[in-house]
Amino acid sequence: MKKSDSKRQAILATAFRLFRTQGFDKTSISEITTEVGGSKATIYSHFSSKEELFVECMMAAAENYMTETLKHLDASSADPAVALFDFGKSFLKFICSPEQLEVRRLMIAEAARSGTGKLFFDKISALRTHLSAFMSACMASGVLRHDDPTLAADHLGALLEAEILEPLLLHVRDGSPGEKEIGLAADRAVTAFLRAYAPAGRNRNPHKTRPDGRRVACRVAAAFSDK
Repeated sequence: MKKSDSKRQAILATAFRLFRTQGFDKTSISEITTEVGGSKATIYSHFSSKEELFVECMMAAAENYMTETLKHLDASSADPAVALFDFGKSFLKFICSPEQLEVRRLMIAEAARSGTGKLFFDKISALRTHLSAFMSACMASGVLRHDDPTLAADHLGALLEAEILEPLLLHVRDGSPGEKEIGLAADRAVTAFLRAYAPAGRNRNPHKTRPDGRRVACRVAAAFSDK
């Protein structure tokens, strides 16, 4: 790692900790500089503003985990429905983690500040392109009905968030969901999504049993077998 890269990571790690514990307003560039070392000019050589630094902190916390989550999406998979299920489970574990709940609350609270919300949305959109590409490949293969793949990606994301996320964000429930709850929520979300995007005339209610005994909706897999 280059020295400049090392300094950037140190700035991000320190700023992220301070933003999480103190909030945006109470965290200053001067305080970050004091902890990291160097000068304000060093920070501004990496980030053009405090708002950009804030967004980059939030994204850095997401990108490493999302890289692993997105690995589940393989358009060449013999069973895309299982790929979606595994993606869904990983995605839910990620967004329901205490750290990511804090990140989302912070981003919502600061969204109106100097375009912070738009900066974050633009960054997230870059990650959403991976899921959109998977949808596009499935549509091109005829295993999902043809539609807007980006909209399909948004629909799946909304279905995955529907059961669990809001009560956690609003502190209605305590504690992150366990493996069983996440698995059931992911199964129901993927089931609903595949029913909505099933090609016309295809079987809309097939299921497959995984080796571990968990029943997983496999409408996309069934579409492959119908070819």
